[in-house]
Amino acid sequence: MPKRSIGLVAHDNKKDDLVEWAEFNKGTLSLHALYATGNTGERIIDKTGLKIALLKGGPYGGDMELGALIANDKLDYLIFFWDPLQTQPHDVDVKALLRIAVLYNVPTACNRATADLIISSPLFHSAEYKLEKERRRG
Repeated sequence: MPKRSIGLVAHDNKKDDLVEWAEFNKGTLSLHALYATGNTGERIIDKTGLKIALLKGGPYGGDMELGALIANDKLDYLIFFWDPLQTQPHDVDVKALLRIAVLYNVPTACNRATADLIISSPLFHSAEYKLEKERRRG
């Protein structure tokens, strides 16, 4: 299985959900390069012991750091459990991150159901998928 780069981020009301999801998928996630925004990453590390490259907190530029990883073709997947009912003070950054993920065709999960589909997909485990994605980037 090829090593993937996965971004992990969650709004405050969704952090517990993402930590629980990461704990359930710890075995699979441990095989990949993980990046997470500040508090989200710290909570996942505390609960799972996974090795995660910590970025700044979302409101302090962490969302933009994830966006830069995407723009520089260094992130393969984005798992972003965001809260559609809660206004965020850095909402423009959140929208920019989601916009760049769509622009660069990065598979993005905004909830547990979609994250489960991504991580269990045969394409997630396929070397050919990564090669095809790189070929399309040209």
